[in-house]
Amino acid sequence: MTVTAPLTRTPAPQKPAHRDGNVLRWLGAYGASMIGDNIYYVALSWAAVQSGSPSQAGLVMAVSAAPRALLMLGGGVIADRLGPRRIVMAADAVRSVAVLGVAGLFLATRPGLWPLTVLGLVFGIVDALFLPAVGALPARVTGRDQLARVQGLRGLAVRLANVVGAPLGGLGVALGGPAAAFGAAGLLFAISLPLLMSLRIRDLPDDGGGESGAPAGNGLADGLRHIRRHSVLAPLVVVIALSDLGFVGPLNVGLTLLADQRGWGASGMGSVLAGFGVGAGAASLLLAVRGRVPRAGLVLAVTMGGGAVAIGALAFVPRLAAAVAVALVIGLLAGLSGALCGALTQTHAEPAYLGRVTAVTSLSSLGLVPLTMPLTGAAVGLWGTGPVFVASAAICALAGVYGLCRTPLRRAELPA
Repeated sequence: MTVTAPLTRTPAPQKPAHRDGNVLRWLGAYGASMIGDNIYYVALSWAAVQSGSPSQAGLVMAVSAAPRALLMLGGGVIADRLGPRRIVMAADAVRSVAVLGVAGLFLATRPGLWPLTVLGLVFGIVDALFLPAVGALPARVTGRDQLARVQGLRGLAVRLANVVGAPLGGLGVALGGPAAAFGAAGLLFAISLPLLMSLRIRDLPDDGGGESGAPAGNGLADGLRHIRRHSVLAPLVVVIALSDLGFVGPLNVGLTLLADQRGWGASGMGSVLAGFGVGAGAASLLLAVRGRVPRAGLVLAVTMGGGAVAIGALAFVPRLAAAVAVALVIGLLAGLSGALCGALTQTHAEPAYLGRVTAVTSLSSLGLVPLTMPLTGAAVGLWGTGPVFVASAAICALAGVYGLCRTPLRRAELPA
């Protein structure tokens, strides 16, 4: 039976988040789902390459992007209206059934590209609902003063999923083909369901609306109005969008081209990415253990500026060992600024609006920013890696400067 307790502005939980069984059950469900996601993408890419041409495989991999971007804002409305746990459970159930169904097809026959295309579309639609709901759920399982720790724990789960998921997907493909890998992903999605069902869910406050002073509404316009009128959230959304715009291209396409130019090879590129992952993981661990960072808004802007300098420097480092060290610094600074962005979003948005607020921030990173990847590749071809990394670093620096110039964000604090 679900136990509910009122969520107040200043709750006093008995345990910190990393020792709270309710939070740890949520973390287990989220981690299982994220590992399943990584295994799914390995299985999908392998099956698509084996079933069609490289261009067709690329289309299958990209087909989920359109519904995710188009439906994301509506997914935030649904998460706030119906409750995030219900949406997360439904999303993982649909993903489990869909992936296990495709696994069964690969066991029985060679189905070709059409089921993979349908599966990609299903995942795009489900992601548009899942991502906002995941952002809104922590406020229902712990107190406001623990949300920063939860953000750190969530970051650690993402890093673990990235490290563990892809190798498990590759192992599944090697041992049993796409059917085995799809089956493993489907089982992990299913594992999250009993953990989600066991959560103790807290009620929302009756006086939502925060700075606007108005009752929390159920529509998209109400959520956008909440962001626009909020002295911290409004500039924070801009900072997140700018940092994603400057960060994603260089650390994806740009890094691949840089490693090729330097002669580092795939293993060298993997070492640089590992350095970034270690730094970002350390930043998430810091937030998970400490629970808050004093003067969070100021630290956010300063670390974003420092990370921008490191991003620009990466293109001019000739040796692999030095590049790994610079990547570790990027991961630490960018990881801390990213974790603080998430923590400030979680603690300053009214819980009744968190689905819509998460949808807006996720739309910029998952809907618009991926468009910079082909542009980054084309720009490197025209001007080389150095100018492109410097331009990307300038955009990240602009995000930090903007954060410093907006006084409410610069003075923003995490709950004690």
